[in-house]
Amino acid sequence: MKPSKRTLMSLLFIIIFFLLASSLLAFYSYVKNPPKVVSDITPERYGLTYEEVSFITKDNLTLQGWFIPRPFDRAQGRQQQTDTKTIVALHGWPADKGNIFPVISFLNQKYNLFLFDFRALGKSEGKYSTVGAREQEDLLAAVEYLKSRDIDQIGVWGFSMGAAVALMTAPKAPEIQAVIAETSYASLDRMAPEAFRFPLIKYPLAYLTGVWAKLFLGIDMKSVSPVESAKHIDIPVLIIHSTNDEVIPFSHAELLKKALKENPKAEFWFQDDLIHGQLSSEYELRILDFFERNL
Repeated sequence: MKPSKRTLMSLLFIIIFFLLASSLLAFYSYVKNPPKVVSDITPERYGLTYEEVSFITKDNLTLQGWFIPRPFDRAQGRQQQTDTKTIVALHGWPADKGNIFPVISFLNQKYNLFLFDFRALGKSEGKYSTVGAREQEDLLAAVEYLKSRDIDQIGVWGFSMGAAVALMTAPKAPEIQAVIAETSYASLDRMAPEAFRFPLIKYPLAYLTGVWAKLFLGIDMKSVSPVESAKHIDIPVLIIHSTNDEVIPFSHAELLKKALKENPKAEFWFQDDLIHGQLSSEYELRILDFFERNL
């Protein structure tokens, strides 16, 4: 027996309601109410001297950070001239600065380090996260803060969302002289379907999430695009990704490589056997070598 018209209409209503409700819930979870991760890791645990600092973004949010000066050269009793060189490290979503500190602490051998919590994450102010869209203002504010300390030689290392922010901000800040982008997404609209694990409906769910972003925040996810920004980057940049990344597909790295084809200073380190956030045995040497050559 064929289903009645009323049954079909009821089924259609249920499907539409499910799509609207699921996409709205995802939008709320990722943006309006992201999970708070406040790590108990500090530089002090690693025996490093640091300052707890704060700075204000263009849209009047107070962000919390750490400034970790390069240790004194004991033989000379003073710091080297290169101490103006500073690496800004950017965490992923929904982590905080403490989450990434163990990974990049080794850079303090050669450089000052500056870490901060993005808006609405960690200990920073903010009512919502935009997963890269307005976090560019956070990095620009961090650059201005460092300039207030007479620091204008800046390298940026970013992971995941932080990598995307680094790529999108670099063309806007001439103080940034080198960028390492580890497992960046290519654009937010391409990334949105990865938030859903339902093969048949993840694309309509992602589309509706974009509708909510436009409606409630005025953000067009297509414009949140590291791949477009990469076309305007002419400084040294290192793209790191693994073909096995289960969070941000390797196809995003391939798009970034294509976008950077006109940049002779672009480098690529692609690996086959690592998952999202996993490090290889030569990681520290490769990262330190890149910054020593380019900063």
